[in-house]
Amino acid sequence: MADRPTMVPNTLKPKKLSDQVFERIRDMIFKGDLRPGEQLKSERELSEILSVSRPTIRQAIQKLIELGMVENTQGQGTFITNPKEVKGHNILKDMIDLGEANMRDLLEVRMALECHAATSAALRATAEDVDLLDKHVEEMRATIAKGELGILEDVRFHMTLAYATKNQVQIMLMKNMYDLLHFGIEESTKKLYLDPKNLERILDHHQAITDAIRLRDAGSAYNAMREHINFLITFLCDESRMLKQAITITEKDEKSSHKS
Repeated sequence: MADRPTMVPNTLKPKKLSDQVFERIRDMIFKGDLRPGEQLKSERELSEILSVSRPTIRQAIQKLIELGMVENTQGQGTFITNPKEVKGHNILKDMIDLGEANMRDLLEVRMALECHAATSAALRATAEDVDLLDKHVEEMRATIAKGELGILEDVRFHMTLAYATKNQVQIMLMKNMYDLLHFGIEESTKKLYLDPKNLERILDHHQAITDAIRLRDAGSAYNAMREHINFLITFLCDESRMLKQAITITEKDEKSSHKS
């Protein structure tokens, strides 16, 4: 009779307190509860609020500093940085920077992740999640009305959607894509801004996603997200094709002028 494999004891260890504090502050940054330029409370205040020691707070903040999510200014305090300045290594962003991937590749991955996220959020989101999605849409609307792009508000919407799925793998994937998500939304929004009507369409898409989630309509939430990302893919492909056509026309004109 063959020997049975020896059972390996469960040696999983709970997260260190400093890691839990780090995650909590990072979540607040991702959801927009803490914004770029905003000052973190002092170590003493955070220690009292979170009921942990000051060394624990210090370790968590140091990890955030190493990732570039906060910066310490001598004599002034610790401040939230702009997402574009995050120093965490992201191999996907490296691929885009090196030309090994493009915006379409990123959007196709987002299609798979975020259509699922919209469906799950419709089934699991709390009233607080929906209120926060609504808040981000209204903030986008107000920011765009002022002539700005609403990039941070857009990023917060998609991160809040991930948290609303209550799926820890989905949340982890979006956390690790945070700087890439910001990069992608910024690049696409700059191009969309060439026609202000496009930004209105984007607002309508986000509102439709939120409304479907509020109604617990998983099918409509999926379709609304698919429409949103399909619009981005189509727009970016068309924009690229138009650019190539413009370059071709310019080159032909230059050759004609040389011949004449």
